[in-house]
Amino acid sequence: MHGRPGFTLIEILATLLLVAIILPVAMGGISLALNTADESRRRTEAASLAQAKLSEIVAYGQWNNASLSGDFSPDRPEYRWEAQVSDWQGTLVKQVDVQVLWNRRGRNRTVTLTTLVYTGNSE
Repeated sequence: MHGRPGFTLIEILATLLLVAIILPVAMGGISLALNTADESRRRTEAASLAQAKLSEIVAYGQWNNASLSGDFSPDRPEYRWEAQVSDWQGTLVKQVDVQVLWNRRGRNRTVTLTTLVYTGNSE
């Protein structure tokens, strides 16, 4: 009669050592992938908010307003926006930049969209 089939103590210790080495690396990779996906989602959301705000500013001619900043409360209070209007190469065209800002883990993040608007008059 041969010995009972099973694992030796050395085989079990080697397996535990291998798991102890691989598991933290695998979990770190999963954590990195989740953080990257979250950052991508936030950037996409910020770009969408910037596009909507830029369209609103252009559609309603708000580029002449003195105060071009705010936030997206109550739906998205973590995002805020600022717009700047400047002359474009000395023509009757204005450049409108909308920047959406948010804070993630103590670091400021931004997305900026730009368009040109024909004003039709020299202001």
